[in-house]
Amino acid sequence: MDLSLPQIWLIVGLIMLIAELVSVLLVFVFFAIGALFTSLLAALGLLTSTESQIIAFSVISLVAMLVLRKHARRLLDRKGASEYNEFVGETAMVIKDIPAEGEGKIYYRGAEWKANSVNHTLIAAGSKVVIKKADGILLIVEES
Repeated sequence: MDLSLPQIWLIVGLIMLIAELVSVLLVFVFFAIGALFTSLLAALGLLTSTESQIIAFSVISLVAMLVLRKHARRLLDRKGASEYNEFVGETAMVIKDIPAEGEGKIYYRGAEWKANSVNHTLIAAGSKVVIKKADGILLIVEES
């Protein structure tokens, strides 16, 4: 089975999209955009030579990166998002010591959760703690 150049660019674009899903670099998506647009332009007959397709791929990828990267980073940046606070103020039980610098475990709502001390102090197993903040699946706690 012989593949045409537009089909090859399409495959490259899809591989780049898969690579972006696997990575967290936010780079492969711009190469995917370049490859997919190059595939489209080649399929329409606007890019006939391999050299023109490589140049178009490079330029489109670079322009996409320069124009869209800042906007994409802002969308993915969690600092601007409102903080998740459903757990804040709730009480839990320490089931594995929470060291001054590191993670321990607490039991809360029928499950074990990773926890850090808000004051960076040792909290022994068996202590009751108050949840001060949620950072993803890590709960920041203070001894009550």
